[in-house]
Amino acid sequence: MLGLGPIAFAAPWVLTALAALPVLWWLLRVTPPAPRTIQFPAIRLLRDLIAREETPARTPWWLLLLRLIVAALIILALAGPLLNPRAALPGGGPLLLVIDNGWAAGRDWPTRKRTMDELIAQADRLQRPVILLPTAAPADGQPIHASAVLPAPEARRLAQAIVPLPWPTDRAAVQEALKAVAIQTSGRGSIHAVWLSDGIGDRQAAALAAGLQRLGSADVLDDSAEHPPHLLLPPSSEGTALTARVVRADPSKPEPVTVRLAAADGRLLTRQTVTFEPGQKVREVRLDVPTELRNDAASLRVEGDTTAGATVLLDERWRRRPVGLASGRSEGESQPLLSDLYYLERALSPYNEVRRGETLDLLKRDLAVMILSDIGALTGTEVQDIEDWVKKGGVLVRFAGPRLAQHADTLVPVRLRIGDRALGGALSWSEPARLQPFPPKSPFEGLAIPPDVQVNRQVLAEPALDLADRTWARLADGTPLVTSQKRGDGWIVLVHTTASPDWSNLPLSGLFVDMLRRLVALSGGVTGTAATASLDPVEVLDGTGRLVPPPPTAFPIPGNAAADVIGPRHPPGFYGTDDARRALNLSAAVTTIDPLPAMPAGVGRDGYGGRGEVPLKPSLLAAALALLSIDLLIALALRGLLRPPSLRRGAGGAAAGLVLALALSSAPQPVRALDQDKAVKVTAETYLAYVQTGDSSVDDTARAGLEGLVSVLGLRTAVEAAGAVGVDPEQDELAFYPLLYWPVSDRQKTLSDQARQRVNEYMRNGGTILFDTRDQAPGGGPAVLQRLVQGLDIPPLAPVPQDHVLRKSFYLLTDFPGRYAGGQLWIEAREGPANDGVSSVVIGGNDWASAWAVGRNGQPLFAVIPGGERQREIAYRFGVNLVMYALTGNYKADQVHVPAILERLGQ
Repeated sequence: MLGLGPIAFAAPWVLTALAALPVLWWLLRVTPPAPRTIQFPAIRLLRDLIAREETPARTPWWLLLLRLIVAALIILALAGPLLNPRAALPGGGPLLLVIDNGWAAGRDWPTRKRTMDELIAQADRLQRPVILLPTAAPADGQPIHASAVLPAPEARRLAQAIVPLPWPTDRAAVQEALKAVAIQTSGRGSIHAVWLSDGIGDRQAAALAAGLQRLGSADVLDDSAEHPPHLLLPPSSEGTALTARVVRADPSKPEPVTVRLAAADGRLLTRQTVTFEPGQKVREVRLDVPTELRNDAASLRVEGDTTAGATVLLDERWRRRPVGLASGRSEGESQPLLSDLYYLERALSPYNEVRRGETLDLLKRDLAVMILSDIGALTGTEVQDIEDWVKKGGVLVRFAGPRLAQHADTLVPVRLRIGDRALGGALSWSEPARLQPFPPKSPFEGLAIPPDVQVNRQVLAEPALDLADRTWARLADGTPLVTSQKRGDGWIVLVHTTASPDWSNLPLSGLFVDMLRRLVALSGGVTGTAATASLDPVEVLDGTGRLVPPPPTAFPIPGNAAADVIGPRHPPGFYGTDDARRALNLSAAVTTIDPLPAMPAGVGRDGYGGRGEVPLKPSLLAAALALLSIDLLIALALRGLLRPPSLRRGAGGAAAGLVLALALSSAPQPVRALDQDKAVKVTAETYLAYVQTGDSSVDDTARAGLEGLVSVLGLRTAVEAAGAVGVDPEQDELAFYPLLYWPVSDRQKTLSDQARQRVNEYMRNGGTILFDTRDQAPGGGPAVLQRLVQGLDIPPLAPVPQDHVLRKSFYLLTDFPGRYAGGQLWIEAREGPANDGVSSVVIGGNDWASAWAVGRNGQPLFAVIPGGERQREIAYRFGVNLVMYALTGNYKADQVHVPAILERLGQ
């Protein structure tokens, strides 16, 4: 490599071609052989002519200089110039690239990939081999290993296949792989290692850097200062709100962070921005969502941080689950404070969707939990339907009471004694009972029990061998307060006291709310799955935090799997079925992150953006191409082949000018300033025109409709229409257009006297106007048309007769639908010999432009009602007939006489 200050050349030998530039100069100055001189007397006649143009004897010097510059630029480009070239790589052995491609690397992967390419290109220029060593476990489950010692071109192809993966790196395994690298490169010289880190530190980071340094020399690249990594922890539910926690690695400086809550289809439900203060590593973000949108939430993401760790997928566990309430007592209907359901609804409604009703009615809708308060024996149908629902994953919670104490059915977790135990009764205790601490296997484990919670009355369970295993809460004397039984995929839970304060003050405490929330959390939502069932991958997160179809290497997870299973076989994502999804989030296993620690002495540390080597080859080739284009234009101009377009206008332009002159000379009104270029354009070719209403949506539809009709005309007829043009009757000349489409809009202003005169002249001199009242579209209607046509010379009108030319000018038509069908089409009642029998006015209301309109991709812009695409085809045929009618007059009417004429000739 040859260096000249801030510029270096990767192939300096190419610069020797600059020595050939003088030879090229001489070659370019070579002129053709001199012409022979022949004495011819007639040439004397030309002696006195003044030479208007001279041909140079040789190429002008400035053109020669331009071509030499082009040649020099090409030579310099081929020499591979580099601006701010990097220093030569240390050592003389292979280049080892250690690439962090775990979850944290996805936030700025293009920059890391570009750095890889630049380092491999530098090794290629120095003719040094390359070794690649990713630090995340491969997706195929193989152990982490380094590549073979590869030539730079092969290493570049292999590097293109490295992508970020949605699980953590394994730097301990990388250190084991370095032992194989040391053996593999023995005798190849000193290795230079570059660690492209993700900015996340762990216990193995410093040891890995030291291991790389032992191979020769080492540099560490870290972009955590410019693009700090974040970790988004699964949120907690607080009423209708979700509270998430954002964790960052480096708490040294303030930093704003935005969290987005989105639906499964990508809709943004809400976003919230918070700011980290210096020294703050964890920041809570509260996202308030309306109740009707809460259950649409599918993901939480840190905005701008494209990693699996900054993404949390939400399943049924974070949705407001529907809970059904039914009671066997009606004494609280007039006095809510005496009702069991009052206390249940007050405790559940902030966190769940609460529904009241009869048991069978509640089961007709999606339901996660059903709570029955003091309902005794159920009917056979109710028992069967509820039991089937429980086996599919539902949770049935029953509260005791006088009815259940006397008439228990089979939908209870334990056998009950008939009757109840009350304070002062036969089976009683001397004072109200308090609760024991909840056992470890209970879903209530960890809840604080207020000392004032007391139970005065309960239903007792019959002693059984498995009673202790089924008990989730006990009173101080050891009797069960809450029992449960697993049935199928669901649960049956019995609270041995009432849901009202009749038997206990538990419903008046905060513990009652917490216990109910834990019971609701037992359900799998409205689409719950078995806790032990195997869940197939449905969608998984890739290394950039996007949901993608699962790869063949993804395996099912157990239904009770924790987040620690995340890895190549079980990437984070959705598991289960499309209807019953379970979210497996990376941040449930990785709960904290730290910055990279200080590196050992002698290990370089830099950022990804600090490597400013810029290849100049593309810029030089682009400049050479631009100068070659200029040279081509100059050569064409010198040969006389590049003349202004105005001098090369053919007969079409002359004809256009003639028509324009005739139009201007025949106009009786004062001469107006016209757009000459536009006038020449629309008279050189046939254009269809529409009246600009001032309503942008109506005008855009009219233009798109006429453009669509022009395309159909070009495909089906001999009409060669060039396009559609918008006109303003207040200032534009209308005589250039055979047909004028006028969509009626209430936003259009009333015509001035000058505009009315212009429109009347257009109709008298052979123009045809299609007034489209757009009866079923907003802003249209006959009333608007009456306002717009005041002062216009509108002749008497009549519906189109069955034998009219408009029905057969190209297609045979019986109706004239547009976007809408029905309605009447009106034309002049008496079409005289003037204007070749063509009606100057056609009025209808079927919104034809919307039926004709197509987008840039050729697809229709609006649906047609009610006939679908067949109706759109008839609308196109009407447009074709209308254009043929306006252009050709009533010649088709004469065709009806052909049979009679032929018959007479035969006679």
